[in-house]
Amino acid sequence: MATHARPAAQPRLTKAEFDALYRRLASRSAWAEGDRGALAALTPGRVLDAMREVRSGRPVTMAARIETSPSPDDPEPARHRMSAWPDETGTMASGLHFAMDRFAMNVHGDADSHIDALCHVIYDGTLHGGVSADTVTAAGAEALSVESVHDGLVGRGVLLDIPRLHGVPWLEPGDHVTADDLVAAESAQHVQVTEGDLLFVRVGHRRRRDELGAWRAAKARAGLHPSAMEFLADRRVAALGSDGNNDTAPSSTDGVDFPVHVLGIHAMGLHLLDYLQFEDLVPVCEEEGRWSFLCVVAPLRLPHATGSPVNPIAVL
Repeated sequence: MATHARPAAQPRLTKAEFDALYRRLASRSAWAEGDRGALAALTPGRVLDAMREVRSGRPVTMAARIETSPSPDDPEPARHRMSAWPDETGTMASGLHFAMDRFAMNVHGDADSHIDALCHVIYDGTLHGGVSADTVTAAGAEALSVESVHDGLVGRGVLLDIPRLHGVPWLEPGDHVTADDLVAAESAQHVQVTEGDLLFVRVGHRRRRDELGAWRAAKARAGLHPSAMEFLADRRVAALGSDGNNDTAPSSTDGVDFPVHVLGIHAMGLHLLDYLQFEDLVPVCEEEGRWSFLCVVAPLRLPHATGSPVNPIAVL
């Protein structure tokens, strides 16, 4: 395993510096307009190419289990209620009966794996591509909802493991992933991110949570530095996912709490996948000696929704 120094503190961005970065990335991502945004790079040809990544036929989940007990990072967890079950009096002992249940959840929390639709981020009164924020009402989103990706995300996935690069089990809350980190991880893992890839960046959030317990991730978490989004623009990736929120907390940008969300979703048209888990996938990648795979992501068909719980599957 290649070992590098722990990530150094990254400079804060002023609002003017962030605005300049936003304009630069939006200009370079003009090709990603439309309901599917940067998923336009997932052409049929690239999907066919991604199929060639399957060699051993091993499917691996990249989703965390949905939790129903409160925790510091999930004070309002998903609610699971049984609506029909065999009762203790035995009245269901004969004949046909069904066990049934109901779920309710906060899609955009700090614990459950989910995908952000392009209507999720409202910035300066607009959604991605200049769509008016008025299209999002109490009834839901009339434009750029998760229904726009009802055919799913199918393509070549690439996992870049930043803690592995630095020889640590996880990045600490507040640590930033830089563009240099992403390039160095490519070199260390003998893989290259190319146009149309689904890029997954591991910061070790899930492993830290599993070993040390949950904490208030809304206040402190590892993520990408906004300047790292230049790497994604250079490579024309189709989507971005992480085992954290993709954004670092506290924010590195004056006046913008979620700069990577603003840059990724609003400026670049990237669907973001937040709070995945890669602890099942990493040992398989290490065993097979490769960090790219066929990836299948199937959001629920939720008309007018700003996101969806999701279970991305890597197939090696």
